[in-house]
Amino acid sequence: MWKLPDHSSEKVIQCVNVDKEFYVYQHRTTSLREWFIRTLMRKPLYVRRASFTLQDFNLEIKKGEGVALIGSNGAGKSTALRLIAGIYKPSAGSVETVGRIGAVIELGAGFHNELTGIENLQLYGAIMGLNHKELALHYEEIVEFAEIGDFIHMPIKYYSSGMGARLAFSVAVCWSPDILLLDEVLAVGDHLFRAKCLERLSHFHAGGGTMVITSHEQELVRRLCSRAVWLEKGRMMMEGSVDTVFKAYTEGGN
Repeated sequence: MWKLPDHSSEKVIQCVNVDKEFYVYQHRTTSLREWFIRTLMRKPLYVRRASFTLQDFNLEIKKGEGVALIGSNGAGKSTALRLIAGIYKPSAGSVETVGRIGAVIELGAGFHNELTGIENLQLYGAIMGLNHKELALHYEEIVEFAEIGDFIHMPIKYYSSGMGARLAFSVAVCWSPDILLLDEVLAVGDHLFRAKCLERLSHFHAGGGTMVITSHEQELVRRLCSRAVWLEKGRMMMEGSVDTVFKAYTEGGN
């Protein structure tokens, strides 16, 4: 099992009593005529009911830790990552982070099919928060790590899903952010590239980088993380060592 590097006791992620509420709409006013009629009749413009994805979520992560979020599909794992990344704002509670975040929540999100690999690399880097100078500094490393050859000059629409995944992952990890958020990203790609990614993540973690990942693979989690959090139906069920939490999840929750 990967042991927690003794880099610092500094808190870099803190989620306190976090709720994330989404809505299911029974009716949405979609036209000016309907708006006028419903306003005149004093009927609500929108009829909706709340649907909680995450409730009372509390998590504290220190610098250098690797933490896994596990649970069944729809448990709230990806929502939690999006909240930490700042993509979502909490409906209640607070989320605080320290340092720069590299988030691979959905591989290829932000890519444009008509743009070339190089152009998408620049676009994706900007989404990650890299300025022009930083992107130029890491450009060669990103392209080399992605291993897509001359396809880097071709539009993304000609890429396989694996090639797109390689490019997205390379941009995320090659600039070494302070915090890395990974949502099932190693499920894509051949075994050689997967091994290469694992080696890079191990190096990142050993150097004091903080990781939060979602995965159903216990061996992967054991290699990269020292702690796991089990989520089910938007609630935290258990937090502890990887083996203990996976045991409880597989025996009682899956």
